[in-house]
Amino acid sequence: MATQSARETSVDAIELKPFDAECVSSGLRLSQEMGWPYRLEDWAFAAQLGHGLVLERAGEVIGTAMSWRYGEDYASVGMIIVTASAQGGGNGSRLFDGLLATLEGRNILLNSTDEGLTLYQRRGFVPWGRVHQHQGVPATSFRRREGDGIRPANAADLPAVQAFDQRATGLARSSMVAALCGAGNTLVLERAGRLVGYAIARRFGRGYVIGPCAAESADDARCLIEAHLVMLQGEFVRLDVYAKDGLSGWLEQIGLKQVGQAIAMVKGRLPEPDVPATMFALANQSFG
Repeated sequence: MATQSARETSVDAIELKPFDAECVSSGLRLSQEMGWPYRLEDWAFAAQLGHGLVLERAGEVIGTAMSWRYGEDYASVGMIIVTASAQGGGNGSRLFDGLLATLEGRNILLNSTDEGLTLYQRRGFVPWGRVHQHQGVPATSFRRREGDGIRPANAADLPAVQAFDQRATGLARSSMVAALCGAGNTLVLERAGRLVGYAIARRFGRGYVIGPCAAESADDARCLIEAHLVMLQGEFVRLDVYAKDGLSGWLEQIGLKQVGQAIAMVKGRLPEPDVPATMFALANQSFG
């Protein structure tokens, strides 16, 4: 009986609270414990765009979970971490269930590790694809293709970029796209005066991430990625791409090795992109 009482007291001492700006440094500490390469700036950017919860024990953050809302119908979730000393005992379930409660009525997207699969499946998430993580310093030098139709974006391009992103994802996420454009270098692909693709490169983790990258064909996506790589010669680069779209083999060939993968999952219904517009590379795995 004494053991049971002590365990209940320990559980009661753990509180579920909203994620606020003061939690950013705690999130960084937890992600470093997991070996994730996020910078403080990456956490601050994600927190600025999203909502979240923390588990707190005796004033110390021991778990985080974040969400990003897209219109009235969709959301993505990620940055779900519980410190090693608090794993087990239902803390991860309490944190995730609390996050889901804030998203009631929405269709929810996430990218899961193999370890998290059971937790999510028990809550109604089903796999629908895989995301391949590629990174490294490209072994190939790139030159721009003549007449490729790619140019730097300007402020007047933002509405067209936002509209193309919604076509490619089926998600209303104009605020996130505007923030991503503001944080990075955006290239657009035009044909006959019509925007048919875009890609953003920005500082992230150990170097740079190229993503989102959306286009109407895999060849156009490669052109946009190559145009960024021309400007990132010698830099560490990461891309997270959907396995179904076939870019992984090409990324391997240019020296960006696949170092991991995630299981793309949904609770509810998947968004419906406006084909042929396709999202080839993610801004990061948490944003969906």
